[in-house]
Amino acid sequence: MHIAWLGKKSPFCGNVTYSREITNALTDRGYDVSFFHFSHEATPDGWISSHSANSTPIENHGVAGSANSAAKSNALVANASTSKRCDVSLPCLHKSTLYTIPTLKSRKVLTEALRQLKPDIVHASLALSPIDFVLPDICNELGLPVVATFHPPFDRRRWNITSNTQHFAYQLYASGLAKYDTTIVFSQIQRDLLVRLGVPPDRVAVIPNGVDSQKYSPGSSDLKLQVRAERVFVYQGRIAIEKNVESLLKAWKLSNMGDKCRLLIVGDGTLTDSLRSNADEAHGIQWLGYIADEQRRIEILRGADVFILPSFVEGLSLSLLEAMSCGVACVATDVGADGEALEGAGIVLDPQRVTTELQTLLPLLRDHPEMAGILGYKARQRVLERYRLDSNVSQLEALYARLLNRELGCDEPTQTLVKPSIEL
Repeated sequence: MHIAWLGKKSPFCGNVTYSREITNALTDRGYDVSFFHFSHEATPDGWISSHSANSTPIENHGVAGSANSAAKSNALVANASTSKRCDVSLPCLHKSTLYTIPTLKSRKVLTEALRQLKPDIVHASLALSPIDFVLPDICNELGLPVVATFHPPFDRRRWNITSNTQHFAYQLYASGLAKYDTTIVFSQIQRDLLVRLGVPPDRVAVIPNGVDSQKYSPGSSDLKLQVRAERVFVYQGRIAIEKNVESLLKAWKLSNMGDKCRLLIVGDGTLTDSLRSNADEAHGIQWLGYIADEQRRIEILRGADVFILPSFVEGLSLSLLEAMSCGVACVATDVGADGEALEGAGIVLDPQRVTTELQTLLPLLRDHPEMAGILGYKARQRVLERYRLDSNVSQLEALYARLLNRELGCDEPTQTLVKPSIEL
């Protein structure tokens, strides 16, 4: 099966991680995946290049009727028929962790690339871009089934849809999502919200985020030796307003955790400089910045006693799932699907009382390591039960099969549409 995946490669955010992990897992299972992404480096009309190390980039100017364009199109089709694995850059004016602004040519580039590559199915990890709203029309024109993954953050405790800004994206997208064959969300809470906003129930599927539980697993680490501490607490994520790191730092300083405890801040963002100026090593806080090395991040989690995520809004945090999978005791706010993931397997905070509740919890977790150990075990078991990447990718495979069989008018899934699943 050939899947055209629309997702983000930069800047770093949960959408980037989700796209990378899912497409890597699908490739490992033998699928052909062409990756469409927005890029400032694209030519005005975009470019397409094969994943093959021996191939050279092939430009696609999408100008019908010219001999040059025809030659390029033929070259692309020939290349795609061999490998069916390409990178497609869509030109954009701006991209950030929150939204993307494409150029006027991006729709043309996308349409032509899909027409040439002829994938079996199109899957978009939505990047909050105008392209998200026209993609179903493009795919309908080309006769391609199309799936969306929709994961803007929200606070599940606030249900006044008409007044809360965290639900704006859900309101804005509801009518557009109804045009996709299926929209994937990470929790029943999100599904209920979209259905309430008018998306047909049979077009919304719940497939949670997943984590590679073999890679992210408990193990040895010399982290405590490196940071010279007996107890280590970790925050990992962007340093931005919605992440509410300021409340965590305030609670840490008020708790008087002592010189044998460290709070490690892993990540970077717009608030780093302002927050760091008032919370440093004198308070037992170390700022490690963004760490690109995945193995290093795993070593940090394995050496940590407690992971804390104090966000105001979330979808379903992959950082939280990674910490849970490594057997770390987890504390997170009851926002998005994080509270649902952690309920009974960790400590869930009121997002409006983070500083107050952490001021009580931090000394408790410091003084009772056995409690942290039990919570870490429970967190690991929760991941194995519900949030394993291989299990969730299998659910995605089954979804693809149902859509393709529906396109073919089949009542029962055919064994040839989906390759056998293998353990990652």
